[in-house]
Amino acid sequence: MGKRRSIYLPDFAHKNPIPAACVIDGLLTTGIIYGLDPTTGRAAEGLEEQTRLMFQHLARILEAADMGPEHVLKLDVLLLDRSQRGPLNREWEVMFPDPDNRPVRQAMQADLDNGKLIQCNVTAFAAP
Repeated sequence: MGKRRSIYLPDFAHKNPIPAACVIDGLLTTGIIYGLDPTTGRAAEGLEEQTRLMFQHLARILEAADMGPEHVLKLDVLLLDRSQRGPLNREWEVMFPDPDNRPVRQAMQADLDNGKLIQCNVTAFAAP
């Protein structure tokens, strides 16, 4: 078994001493990724902007782990209002444009805190 490596992003950091993601033997899992506005340190205004930033943070986490969207296996998405999936679907198709090469996704409704309208966690794999 390989050594675990923690992924930290300076402008997307948890308040607690927790990394944004962790990689071991090519398997990456993330903590909660949401539309954090790096200029305010809070959730961005509106679902569209939160969703855009969530995918932007995801891309940066993958890059820091020497991975890309092609390595994502599953996204678990929580929405304050599950019926409002339009922005999620738009950003999804930007990150994963090929319908024959997309990860699976599960979207569920949840009572999110601190102004969050959407958040996700991700599993990805790249053979070491």
